[in-house]
Amino acid sequence: MTMLLTMEFPLDRGIMTTVRLAVGGVCSLLGFGIEAAEDCKVCVTEGLLLLLHAGCGQAKLTLLRGDGLEVRLTGEGGAPSEERSAEEEISVALLTALVEDLSVERGERCGISFRFKGE
Repeated sequence: MTMLLTMEFPLDRGIMTTVRLAVGGVCSLLGFGIEAAEDCKVCVTEGLLLLLHAGCGQAKLTLLRGDGLEVRLTGEGGAPSEERSAEEEISVALLTALVEDLSVERGERCGISFRFKGE
């Protein structure tokens, strides 16, 4: 696998647009079609929202090239509750529908990873 991009940033809604633009740029470099690139950006946004809902204050995004695009999101400072909120359930359902090999870890150090294949 080849690392394409890694970013660390404070986790707040204001920076998510910048992260989406960066992910879109990587998708373009990999030759993803418009629809596939948009789906990937949506998945990254949903993953960041999961970290935000878990109470994480910092996030790290890593994009790796292998069999498609592998996305790894980690968050610091999570305070997970025992139950998932409705927003979390929607995010997980959307990710499950669009990606392969979804892994979601909850705890003080939250983690989300998935593979995304472009067209």
